[in-house]
Amino acid sequence: MKVLVIGSGGREHALCWKIAGSQLVDTVFCAPGNGGIDFDANCVDLGVSDFAGLIKFAKTNDIGLTVVGPEVPLSEGIVDAFASEGLKIFGPDKKAAQLEGSKAFSKDIMKEFGIPTAEYGIFNNYNAARDYIGNACFDLVVKADGLAAGKGVIVTCDRDEAFRALDEVMLDKLYGDAGDIVIMEEKLIGEEASFIAICDGDNIVPLASSQDHKPVFDNDDGPNTGGMGAYSPAPVMDDKMFSDVMDKILYPLVRGLKKKGIIYKGVIYAGLMITDKGVHVLEFNVRMGDPETQPLLMRLKSDIVPLMLEVASGGSIRDVKLEWEPGTAVCVVMASGGYPGDYKKGLPIHGIEKADAIDGVKVFHAGTKRQGDLITTSGGRVLGVTSLGPDIKSALEKAYKAAGLIRFEGMHYRKDIGKKALIRE
Repeated sequence: MKVLVIGSGGREHALCWKIAGSQLVDTVFCAPGNGGIDFDANCVDLGVSDFAGLIKFAKTNDIGLTVVGPEVPLSEGIVDAFASEGLKIFGPDKKAAQLEGSKAFSKDIMKEFGIPTAEYGIFNNYNAARDYIGNACFDLVVKADGLAAGKGVIVTCDRDEAFRALDEVMLDKLYGDAGDIVIMEEKLIGEEASFIAICDGDNIVPLASSQDHKPVFDNDDGPNTGGMGAYSPAPVMDDKMFSDVMDKILYPLVRGLKKKGIIYKGVIYAGLMITDKGVHVLEFNVRMGDPETQPLLMRLKSDIVPLMLEVASGGSIRDVKLEWEPGTAVCVVMASGGYPGDYKKGLPIHGIEKADAIDGVKVFHAGTKRQGDLITTSGGRVLGVTSLGPDIKSALEKAYKAAGLIRFEGMHYRKDIGKKALIRE
């Protein structure tokens, strides 16, 4: 079977790498791919929103399964477009993708279905939003309603910061049209975790737990990014908590959506805050996390393709059980200088081969481009140095040893990825 993966980031590189190892798969294509994906797949020069071009490619090349990585084409309805042409595609349709495409829709769904989440208000009027800030008796998180590449969230510590954040989102258009509507949300205190699962419309198969690191600097300082690193499993989630997420969050969500005529098929991602009052949902995403996918797929022993193919074919995954490596996987993101703000592109990267040569290490490319014999930077998050070890300590040592072999002008990466897990162990 031939498989087409849509996307160009570290998540998509990890998907291509994992899918290429399936006994069911002969060839993997990736559109548009990046400078490193072509080591594991055949890159195709088609944009993620070029539905007509992608459909034509899938038909011409007898693609048996298409896997969508990023949220933008899902929100634009790529699954509906492929399905209308009789093509098998893995991912939620446009209606279901509203869960990520609109934070307002997602928050209202959580409230309707009794899913624990923070107190909130939704505003399309600037003055009304200011009034909410002035009357709030808790610190706030200001969120742009629409898609903002994982960066449309500003965590504030007092009213002045909240007012400034509101101005940036609604007046300065920091996130463009995504900020036409804002969500004002109570800032929850606790430890974050990521819960990612696959759903066939009725049944849910959970992946292992993981934890992302959103702020750009060590000790969770600085602005939020798309993610500066991740590890799996996340010790903060015990077995009871894992079961509670399935029983009190994911199944109520999927069953509630079905009653509203939305059949959820594909990946469902719950961003969680674990507080002293229990688990609360910060957000839902409709695709695998980035950079959580990298350590998750490093740990996954099972072939993921049969699971995706069953969902895309309209089958049941009720009896599927996934097998996992017993150790820990860690991903350290190497970013361009200035990220998540402005940054240079086209800078040569050195040392990737040396890092990749370390046993148990895989360097997944995110924002890279191939220029002749060189790999150069082309994005904010450039590489995801990912390692697998028997425990968190050994996995971290391996990842940071590999990261230390890589260099490009202005690069930076967090030095404390996995610190919370290390402390718990």
